[in-house]
Amino acid sequence: MRVTGRNARFQQWEALLRNRTKRQRRGEFLVQGVRPIAVAIEHGWQIRELLYDADVQLSGWARETLDTVRAERFAVSGELMHELGGKADAVPELLAVVALPEDDLSRIPAGPTTLTVVFDRPTSPGNIGTLIRSADAFGASGVIVTGHAADVYDPKAVRASTGSLFALPVVRASAPQAVLSWVAGLRADGIGVGVVGTDEHGPLEAAEYDFTQPTLLLIGNETTGLSAGWRAACDQLVRIPMTGAASSLNAAAAATVVLYESARQRSGAARRCQTVP
Repeated sequence: MRVTGRNARFQQWEALLRNRTKRQRRGEFLVQGVRPIAVAIEHGWQIRELLYDADVQLSGWARETLDTVRAERFAVSGELMHELGGKADAVPELLAVVALPEDDLSRIPAGPTTLTVVFDRPTSPGNIGTLIRSADAFGASGVIVTGHAADVYDPKAVRASTGSLFALPVVRASAPQAVLSWVAGLRADGIGVGVVGTDEHGPLEAAEYDFTQPTLLLIGNETTGLSAGWRAACDQLVRIPMTGAASSLNAAAAATVVLYESARQRSGAARRCQTVP
């Protein structure tokens, strides 16, 4: 099918970029960028539609994607692709409409090495995407976004994750209770998950906490920190030692620091296990 004007189909795609309610109602979102599309395909996400620039000669990657991915294909004028692409100075050759996954905590693998990050009521889609990217880079098992929050599938969040959204289970939960029930189930199965929150006044430095154990790591809202419900659920609060004039770190940056510390500890423990005869 060819789309050259702002018809009903184009307006649906535009709504997926701008309207959270429409994304949820249709159960799909629009993905921009070569790497995010490639990672989504690699990890088996359901690609419903592929849009390609009808006015240019496509790259080998784009042609191969169109030939091999089972999805409805649309030839779209370059002008309209530019409007959907999210970049003022570039026209994407390919865009993808991808099905939303279920918000099911069982998607997150659980075991003796589980490390799941909870982002409590984030207001910035960019911070969500950055946190997901860091969680993926430092070996987390999954990310849970709780409470009244920015949308995980906002195009700014998807772009900021640089494809990690498709490589790591990310689940939305309306309140702490659902997550804590999941944790209780893991504990009942013998997985001793520790619940640790980040707080500038935490009694322990992050490096003093044992992240080699199964862990639920809590990151608070960018302005107000952890909610009272999450704070009460914590087994421990940890802080990031800082010097200089900065009073705090960006929430995604704080998560990255603690995730790095976790990866450092776990890597060291793995090396020690290898050297034991």
